Amino acid sequence: MKKRFSKVYQFKISLKGIRPPIWRRIQVPETYTFWDLHVAIQDAMGWSGCHLHEFEMPDPSRGWIMRIGIPSEEDDFSRWLILSGRREKIANWFSMENRIANYTYDFGDGWEHKIQLEKILPRDKNIKYPICIAGKRACPPEDCGGVWGYKEFLEAIRDPNHERHKELLEWVGGEFDPEYFDANEVIFEDPDKHWQFVKDWYVL
Repeated sequence: MKKRFSKVYQFKISLKGIRPPIWRRIQVPETYTFWDLHVAIQDAMGWSGCHLHEFEMPDPSRGWIMRIGIPSEEDDFSRWLILSGRREKIANWFSMENRIANYTYDFGDGWEHKIQLEKILPRDKNIKYPICIAGKRACPPEDCGGVWGYKEFLEAIRDPNHERHKELLEWVGGEFDPEYFDANEVIFEDPDKHWQFVKDWYVL
């Protein structure tokens, strides 16, 4: 059963370290957990969700920077350091006084994002949430090597004489337009179904 909600949280997600900027603007229900927000970010950005992730954000009551993600069920130390994103509600953390979080996806490539709460709005009953309402530029290909790897990837596909031009174009399916993004093409996955995939993938 879907949870009832009367407010939506509007976030801007900006990928760090790349210019011109790559960003998305999404609206999600106030009932979302950090896991739900993670899945929405993945879908809006264009990531696959096949790597681990983590949020870092000030605790609203104490101001300490806390980590929220997927703690290991077999590692007591991990469970102490990392809060479960499945349990933590975004409404208990984000407010107009506590608006910013850092979100890292894929600890190998190290994609860091700035998550900024822009508005808390009344729900529009004519809109199906979550929704992506704006954004700019394509998401880098998965596993391309982080910010520096992406720069090298773009150099290669733009230069027909580059030694890896043909190889990398084939790797991304024959074409890649770094300037293309259409918010209307974003499809949001069910966070619960994605959780089952992650549990099977990482044997959590």
